[in-house]
Amino acid sequence: MKHGQHFPVSLGPGLMQLCLATQANFAPYFFDNGASSTNGNMALFSLSEDTPVGSHVYTLNGTDPEGDVVTYGISFESGSRNFFSIDPNFGNITLIEELDREREDEIEAIISISDGLNKVAEKVLILVTDANDEAPQFINTPYVILVPEDTPAGSSIFKVQAVDKDTGSGGSVTYFLQNLHTNKFAMDRHSGVLRIRAGATLDYEKSRTHFITVVAKDGGGKLRGDYVVFSATATITINVDDAQDMDPIFVGTPYYGYVYEDSHPGSEILTVVAVDGDRGNPNMVLYSLVNGSDEAFRINETTGGISVTVSPSQLKKEVYELRVQVSEVSSRGPLAPQASTTVTIRVVDLNNHPPTFYGENGLQNMFELTMYEHPSEGEILRGLKITVNDSDQGANAKFNLRLVGAGGIFRVVPQTVLNEAQVTIIVENSAAIDFEKFKLLTFKLLAVEVNTPEKFSSTADIVIHLLDTNDNVPKFSSDYYIARIPENSPGGSNVVAVAAMDPDSGLWGEVKYSIYGTGAELFLIHPSTGIIYTQPWAALDAEVTSKYNFYVKAEDTEGKYSLAEVFVTVLDVNDHSPEFDENIQEKTMVLGTPVKIEATDHDAEEPNNVVDYSIMQAEPANVFDINESTGEIRLKAFVHSLDIIHNITKNRDCIWSVLVQAKDRGSPSFSTTAVLKIDILDETLNRGPMAAFLMQTKDNPMKAIGVLAGVIVIMVVITVFISTAMFWRNKKSNKILPVRRVIRKRPSPPSRSIRAEWLKFKRSHAGDKFALKDELPNENHNNNSLMFAPPPTAPALPPPPITVPKISTTEWTVPTVSGSLTPKHTSKPMKQKALDRPVQSALVSELKKKFEKKAADNKPYD
Repeated sequence: MKHGQHFPVSLGPGLMQLCLATQANFAPYFFDNGASSTNGNMALFSLSEDTPVGSHVYTLNGTDPEGDVVTYGISFESGSRNFFSIDPNFGNITLIEELDREREDEIEAIISISDGLNKVAEKVLILVTDANDEAPQFINTPYVILVPEDTPAGSSIFKVQAVDKDTGSGGSVTYFLQNLHTNKFAMDRHSGVLRIRAGATLDYEKSRTHFITVVAKDGGGKLRGDYVVFSATATITINVDDAQDMDPIFVGTPYYGYVYEDSHPGSEILTVVAVDGDRGNPNMVLYSLVNGSDEAFRINETTGGISVTVSPSQLKKEVYELRVQVSEVSSRGPLAPQASTTVTIRVVDLNNHPPTFYGENGLQNMFELTMYEHPSEGEILRGLKITVNDSDQGANAKFNLRLVGAGGIFRVVPQTVLNEAQVTIIVENSAAIDFEKFKLLTFKLLAVEVNTPEKFSSTADIVIHLLDTNDNVPKFSSDYYIARIPENSPGGSNVVAVAAMDPDSGLWGEVKYSIYGTGAELFLIHPSTGIIYTQPWAALDAEVTSKYNFYVKAEDTEGKYSLAEVFVTVLDVNDHSPEFDENIQEKTMVLGTPVKIEATDHDAEEPNNVVDYSIMQAEPANVFDINESTGEIRLKAFVHSLDIIHNITKNRDCIWSVLVQAKDRGSPSFSTTAVLKIDILDETLNRGPMAAFLMQTKDNPMKAIGVLAGVIVIMVVITVFISTAMFWRNKKSNKILPVRRVIRKRPSPPSRSIRAEWLKFKRSHAGDKFALKDELPNENHNNNSLMFAPPPTAPALPPPPITVPKISTTEWTVPTVSGSLTPKHTSKPMKQKALDRPVQSALVSELKKKFEKKAADNKPYD
């Protein structure tokens, strides 16, 4: 049925009468939106084969003339796969099966639309379009071909074929070879024809097989939105067929033969061998003698065997040069390939006597000698009387001499002998002739013929007995020895045992030990055993000297010696008790400030000299805490005032006796105890900050002196700075500015005793610090003050009065600004520091007196 054909739907007679009685109901229909639309009736609809499963591919769209709600459906013929599913309400069609154009390039489906009463069905044809999803495939593989080696360059030798099931550019295939520059072949990229490259030749004798890889590539195309290219490879095996292009080749050249004195006419001397150079398909070869035989020799034309035809006594020359030719038997006729070679035949005496060794008493095959080790290099072993002889004549009597098993220690002279010679053996390596390594040296003297086929030979045994000499120095087992000994070891204690070996024999191998060096005074060594021990009177003390090093000497009977170094470490033993400092008897503790005790342990090493502190007894207990590492003693956290202390004890003077202990960490451990009197003060109740500070630092007077020196330096710097600033201010101005404040009458100064108490509890102002210095001239001061000199006279004004009791209001009086260095008394307290030592106390007293004097001299202004 063609697209758009409607299937009639039959209705029953009763239903038809009902419709005619009421109103005619028209069937729904699809919209035809054309081939390029994705909704409508699927007219001319096509779908790419690489569309993912689950994709929404189309929307059926139609309407009902009466405006009724329509539903959609899609179905397939029986036996066909269901490629699509549909939403009946919205007509959305979804791909549910994977498409493959190469398997099925079109799909028949039946779509339908219904308004509930009428159903219209149409058969549609959906085209599956191609995607580049197939790779080329070679056919008729594997590729194995046979090519004659004489095939001309440029000849076509094979054709490969690959197919790609895709259409368009994705289905077109081109060919090329991998490693194009390393082989002798080329391929047509379109046809797949394989050729021998121009200028290239095949050679069976060089390479019998070639393996080339051909690549088939498609033209590329779209796959799931990407442009892809697929390819495939195949291997072509090219076997080269041998061709008749090589001459015969002789095997085993050069050829030498010998005719001996006992040879018989017709006996074979040697055989020459030749083969066809074309080994893949060889031809038969024939041999012949070209010249040089003088009718005395002949050759078998098929086997190549050369034999003598006359008696050896009839041969007129000692050497014959025979020219042998070999020819291939082929269908080419007389122009078959040929080759020739030379065969050398010598007429020789019969070699029937081997070399023989003789001594002073005749035939001998063993020679012995006794000698000292390490003779001079080049020395001749004169104790060996050896003669060697070969009774043959000419070349048969020529032989070589060499030593076997001597290992380069000796060499023999002469090395080549003709008939007979005296044998001389010479020392080559003196160091290897060592009694300590080999007491007996054995090797063989070998005589072997040089130019005879028999290579007759004979041997003689050489045995050398070695005698020892004192050629070795005693050697310690180590270059240095490390020993440890406790410091409380008694005199005569063993420290370490050293050992030295002298491989020489007898008295030369006996070793005597001795020690020397700056650190050897406390030690002795046994001359035979090498045991090092302390002097009987030696008392080692790690706290005095913990390290000793000296040298030990090993010497043989002739004075040859070697040295080793000995390092002795004296191990610390816990033999000292901790000792408290001298000033531990009494300490003053200010509330909130710890006191510290210190003890010293004079042992040399940890943990023997590490001290831990503890409080053994205090009445009442649980008032003090001590830091076991630093020795700092503090009051418990709840003791923060004297009232609490008074509640703890009835002792009103607040002096506590505490039994403290200093204990080291050695094993066994030593300890020391001491009674510490602690005077507890609350300085904040009856002293000013300065006195409190001095009280706190009485155990460290240098701290108080440093702080006081810092205060003085700061005062000097501030004074210089203010004076300089006032000087430059007045210098820039040619007049003196009027007073801008009312100077009131100051109150009478308090009495000296009250002033002294004030100094104890109040802080002084910075101006009071300046008052302690020698007064510097002030260029801008109050003219009414009697304690300063008058300022310089201004050039444009009359001179100011010398002494004025009150601020004048007359016309010619020049008011001035009050001096900036005038001491100003303030109620703000100043931190004060107190010192316990006499020097610091005198300094504080002098400072207080200056303050009191300055306060008494300051009179109130009227």
